[in-house]
Amino acid sequence: MNITGGKLKGRIVKAPETLTTRPTLSKVRMSIFNVLYSLIGEFEGKSFLDLFAGSGIMGLEAASRGFSSITAIEKNKNVFNIIKLNYANLNVEGRLLCTDALKFLANTKDYFDIIYIDPPYLSGIYNDVLQKLPPFGAAVVEHSKPVDFSAFKLLKSKNYGGKILSYISSMQSEVNYDSSKH
Repeated sequence: MNITGGKLKGRIVKAPETLTTRPTLSKVRMSIFNVLYSLIGEFEGKSFLDLFAGSGIMGLEAASRGFSSITAIEKNKNVFNIIKLNYANLNVEGRLLCTDALKFLANTKDYFDIIYIDPPYLSGIYNDVLQKLPPFGAAVVEHSKPVDFSAFKLLKSKNYGGKILSYISSMQSEVNYDSSKH
């Protein structure tokens, strides 16, 4: 896998050799960051939380594009070691935590400008994750089946051949998305 944009564009990121992760395709990553840019503008000074981080590619993309603070959460120790290796190889700083995402969410008081949520599709924990989200500007939820977003503003949803990306914000958030621009 390669970083698709920003100062690290083209740099290689190692993917875990396991069936437990599904790295997000490059064209999907590019689309995600284009939509995020339209939602929040410049990324400099902004924070990014990569839940269920897998290879760490989403946090690395965020760092490459200018996000100032990256947090990556992954509970699988072997996969987590790949994330640490990828961050070290690219000389990217981040708060890398080998812990359960739900435990992290239950204990964090941090605000995140962007949260990327990509649990295992069949895990059945989408609602639990959404209920425990800390304060945030916008979140991107990757899913394959319908998810209840009734407690949030659904800003945009796009299907990539069975992979659905839903962009949400809290009801109090001032993030607005003008879908006529895309």
